[in-house]
Amino acid sequence: MTVAAAHDHCRGLARAAGSSFYTGMLLLPPRRREAMFAIYALARRIDDIADGPGDADTKLRRLRELRGELGALERARDPVLVAVADVVRRHPVPLQAFHDLIDGAESDVRGVDYATFAELELYCRRVAGSIGRLTVGVLEPSDRARASALGDDLGVALQIGNILRDLRDDLANGRRYLPREDLERFGCSYTDAGIAGPAELLLAFEAQRGLGFLERGLQLLALLDRRGVACVSALAGGYGRLLRRIAARPTLPLERRPTLRPWEKTAVLAESLVRGAV
Repeated sequence: MTVAAAHDHCRGLARAAGSSFYTGMLLLPPRRREAMFAIYALARRIDDIADGPGDADTKLRRLRELRGELGALERARDPVLVAVADVVRRHPVPLQAFHDLIDGAESDVRGVDYATFAELELYCRRVAGSIGRLTVGVLEPSDRARASALGDDLGVALQIGNILRDLRDDLANGRRYLPREDLERFGCSYTDAGIAGPAELLLAFEAQRGLGFLERGLQLLALLDRRGVACVSALAGGYGRLLRRIAARPTLPLERRPTLRPWEKTAVLAESLVRGAV
């Protein structure tokens, strides 16, 4: 497996996934673009293990094996790991962020139930803030330390968006991400059917919290070049629309899974290109 073939493989995985992230990554110059494809491919693998078929013990074993493979990247033969090894050699990406991502995946496998937002925030930083930190390592910001912290915050915002978007499905599958302290604050409780009490107040609060992290995280744009601005704007823009929609209509996630319409995705891309051109 050559390095070039490994990167081609990762690009194919990103394209086949049909994620909106793929379009955002295409806005980068070739070298940084292929690095992002490799990061996405490994992150996707970790997520697929946690959410895919199999019992908990099998999933945890596969995650442990992958963690061991990350510790021996120089001997990798798997195309995704070969590509990631090349990214680590060429860019100052924090390899520990992949281990954080595996920590978050293990939490999902074992079952989730958070007492406080501090616990949930730690989970968000593991599963999404880690991607923000890895992305910053590729984008060559003017202030790497500050950019890494902002990328981490941006990841928290996106993960809160994911949690609210997938709320109905997660509750049906026994995953309870919203912290109990927040439910108690608004007089809500989990039930077999969903959430009892004034759920609209709870969900509006969580959406606004996500928007707060988003606003802070987007300060990252001031530290990036034009192509980086366009990429990050495309990656985050859809989540901004999603969080604002839920803030305006908080019960929506309990009714159905909120998604962006095709014209909204096009608008996000157009706005991203404009931001990158300014």
